[in-house]
Amino acid sequence: MTEENILFQPVKGFCQRQVVTCAPGDRLVAVAATMREHNISSVVVCEGDAPTGIVTDRDLRNKVVARGVDCHTMTAGMIMNAPLISVGEDDSLFEALHRMSRHGIHRVCVLDGAGRLTGIITDSDILRLQTRSPQQMIREIEEARSVADLGKLHVRVQDLVVHLAGTGVPIRDLVRMIAHLNDQILVRLMTLLRRERYPDLTDRFAFIVLGSEGRQEQTLTTDQDNAIVYTDDLAEADLKRLEAFSHDLIDNLVAIGVPPCPGGIMVRNDAWRRSLGQWRGVLDQWLSAPTPENILNCSMFMDLRFIGGDPALEQTLKAHITGQLEGDSAYLAHMGANMVRFSPPLGMFGRIKVERSGDHRGLLDLKKGGIFAITEGVKILALEAGLLQGGTWERLQSLVTAAVFTAKEAEDLEESFNFLVLLRLRGQVEAIRQGERPTNHIALDQLNRMEQGRLRLAFEEVRRLQELMTRRFRLDLFT
Repeated sequence: MTEENILFQPVKGFCQRQVVTCAPGDRLVAVAATMREHNISSVVVCEGDAPTGIVTDRDLRNKVVARGVDCHTMTAGMIMNAPLISVGEDDSLFEALHRMSRHGIHRVCVLDGAGRLTGIITDSDILRLQTRSPQQMIREIEEARSVADLGKLHVRVQDLVVHLAGTGVPIRDLVRMIAHLNDQILVRLMTLLRRERYPDLTDRFAFIVLGSEGRQEQTLTTDQDNAIVYTDDLAEADLKRLEAFSHDLIDNLVAIGVPPCPGGIMVRNDAWRRSLGQWRGVLDQWLSAPTPENILNCSMFMDLRFIGGDPALEQTLKAHITGQLEGDSAYLAHMGANMVRFSPPLGMFGRIKVERSGDHRGLLDLKKGGIFAITEGVKILALEAGLLQGGTWERLQSLVTAAVFTAKEAEDLEESFNFLVLLRLRGQVEAIRQGERPTNHIALDQLNRMEQGRLRLAFEEVRRLQELMTRRFRLDLFT
């Protein structure tokens, strides 16, 4: 197995199974003695089978020794870190590393499907498995000192994706890795700008990403789709600084190599930088008038995901959207009518049709042909069920739990989605290798017979989803 592939293996195959634990009420001196006895740097705090926190040697140094506190009067629960940062047994090693990096920690606990503690894994455990990895790139991004450094790292992210695309890494893991690395570049850029130019910038705002970036389903052609929401009572001086920061941020993202949004959906534009109350008003307007433009804007906004600032503002907007859509089957039907307009390119006898004119004559648009319909269809069904969290993969699983899909139906749809995204990414990788601009198009004749058969089945699955949407929302009544 290659070093890169190791990072996409499930955590359960590599974590340490013998985990030393204690109870929240255990005396701290006893916990420290246990750590010395086992020569370990942490103890997991559990209430029954449920892990609730962790005590590390750093906690003992910083929270007890450095403060001159009498440890004989303290318990583990008084200094433990909580809530506990954890991963599931089937999460990848890269996901574990990403969470450690994001939270500035060196270990995560491993839980089974029932939330029981089954192991622990550290960054050292994983790094010993390989020497060249996305984790090294994350470290370099976090240590970048300039926009120029981030620009070079952005190019290296693409190079890494090009390299990994042919190594058998599952497409879901590969796409999620792209999102993680892009997030890290964005977060680091915001940190650098605030430290160097905007130390006085307010914290009372949230920077959010939208669309495919919000769903963490980016490939190699994703441009910018972002927005800012700030508190309603922000002072005029703070608003001016936030505006300047927004322009600086987008200009530097473009300088790094992240393309601007052709439709202007970026925080340097006033329309995408509003107060919480203003955003509520705009969303209400979009939801009350289902024009094609409003549906497009609203659908993209429904994929919002927090990147920096105050997460409560993002959560408030999500709650507002789900609250407004509760029981509003008419708006969801309008969204569905827009989704079924993008018919899969299947002709007579299941023949796959390519574009007949324009710049992409003879090519197949995978986004319009199937990816868009799946992401939108799953999103609409998730909204109907009151589920807005996550991207397409997570929403599919939530729809199984909500009994909207059977496990087999979700599996078939996920497999079709995975294959379409895989073909798109593979085509983009080949374009980069040829020195061309990556797009959503592929040449049908570059697929072998088996791949063309799988593609046909994927498009048929898209058609079935559209038929489901037509029946569920009575789309036959739309003109």
